[in-house]
Amino acid sequence: MTDLVKRGSETAKNGFKNEKDISNKFNLWKQDKDAQKWLNVMGYTLKNIDKVKAITIGTGHKTDVQVLVYIETKDKVDVQNISIKLVSNLKGFNQIDKRWIKKYKELWNFNSKIEQLLKHFTGEIKPKIITRDKRRMFLDEFTSNDQNSLIEWIEKNRLLIVSDTLKGREPYSASWMLVAQKIQDNQKWVLKPINVVMNHFNDGCIEITPRGSLKIGRITMQRKGGDGGRPSANMLQFKINPAELFEL
Repeated sequence: MTDLVKRGSETAKNGFKNEKDISNKFNLWKQDKDAQKWLNVMGYTLKNIDKVKAITIGTGHKTDVQVLVYIETKDKVDVQNISIKLVSNLKGFNQIDKRWIKKYKELWNFNSKIEQLLKHFTGEIKPKIITRDKRRMFLDEFTSNDQNSLIEWIEKNRLLIVSDTLKGREPYSASWMLVAQKIQDNQKWVLKPINVVMNHFNDGCIEITPRGSLKIGRITMQRKGGDGGRPSANMLQFKINPAELFEL
């Protein structure tokens, strides 16, 4: 079992369709082999567990499933908050955060200059110059001074941004990330502490991509887009490839 805990991953015994499936597996932990292995990865010895109760958490939080682990011998209850990412494509990307610029300003308290730059990037403020997309500006279309201002602000607040987009804030900040494949064959999962997840996706430099978006380590910051041209396309979003955790 030591190898399992160190690896934090294994082939799944049953399929994963949604967060409710994973919550149910925890609630049936005495019979469910996957849930038993998850509890082992979290550091529990099964014989010491008295009861496990899992619930799904509503939208708006990083935690998708909250697991209460009752330890009889220590007369205590542990709370484990899990962020769940279901993937079907091991090279696909998964949104980890999406908000209007106004909401990010409330969260991160940036100045009006950064607010304006981000709104030009997402299209809330239309460009005043000729751009390759008349709806918005790409970062490589900003002046060098504006690019530097934005990158300097992100570098200064990098840990805050990474933490808020991946871990979130109390009371439902995530303590774990569970990535599960939802495909028919060769299903597998990986469970990692959120600090390991943050360190992995924060690894790397801050740079403007060839497509004019931004990379913060392994996290991509981009305009949401899509939505049939509705105003919500002008929101800012952060994305990762959760399947990278299978390689850790």
